[in-house]
Amino acid sequence: MNLIDVNQQFATEDACLAYLESMRWPNGIGCLACGSLKVKQLEIKKGARGKTRRVYQCLERLCLHQFTATTGTIFHDTHLPLRKWFMAIALICDAKKGMSALQLQRHLTDKKKKMSYRTAWYLCHRIRKAMEEPEGLMKGTVEVDETYVGGKFDKRRKRNPWEKMPVVGLVERAGKVRARWIPTASRQILVGVVRDHVATDARVITDQLAAYHRVKKTHWHDVINHIRQFARGDIHTNTIENFWSLLKRGIIGSYLKVSLKHLERYLAEFTYRFNRRDEQEQLFAETTKNLLRGKALEYKALTASQISGS
Repeated sequence: MNLIDVNQQFATEDACLAYLESMRWPNGIGCLACGSLKVKQLEIKKGARGKTRRVYQCLERLCLHQFTATTGTIFHDTHLPLRKWFMAIALICDAKKGMSALQLQRHLTDKKKKMSYRTAWYLCHRIRKAMEEPEGLMKGTVEVDETYVGGKFDKRRKRNPWEKMPVVGLVERAGKVRARWIPTASRQILVGVVRDHVATDARVITDQLAAYHRVKKTHWHDVINHIRQFARGDIHTNTIENFWSLLKRGIIGSYLKVSLKHLERYLAEFTYRFNRRDEQEQLFAETTKNLLRGKALEYKALTASQISGS
């Protein structure tokens, strides 16, 4: 669903609420407290602006719980109209190389009310949080490679130690990609990543980096020597290299720079889109459903001083 589709289908807040209700209760609206399907709709006006909410009340005598489609979700008590939420989801899902908070701010600012950069930045990170995926062991043929995110080394500059950040990536052939930040690209860490993420009966393909040599103790291990060739039959790491190319072009072209503190969410965003590059029609609906189910990312946690990928 692209931006034009979103503007046509969700022209009003009522249409947005109806969509959230259908996503949350595909089999009919049920009480969030007791699960009863015996509910009635109330029309309640709240606030000086006279904003109407679609409020429901459970009809069970021992419950009588009142709730809305956004109760207990990331959309609850949001000051941002749902229409802008939906447009932001569509824009980020469609942006192959990502979209900066400043660009999103420009897209969502109208004559009636200007969106602040802080709101746009917070909105982007909450959507990225919804793009984090559950993990399982990868099977079949798995390509493994490491790279560095950050500027080129220059000994004349006093660089921040986090400025060049090592990232390891794994991808199943004709399957999904996974990328994670690692403290260092050492043998212990890289071999540990393979053991934690790849099934023992899978085939692992890496480049000639010496740190991967011990992978052969636990997995079927093939090596491609990039000094001599980029592929030898089906032995290559071209799939994960393609992902690195997209990731780095996105960071340089859209974000210019990312910090270690938020790097995991940016990696989640790029892997999420890459894994669904052939499912563009379902991307908007799946992301919205994740936002409904997921735990809200609080602003104080997002701006905390400690380094965290959550």
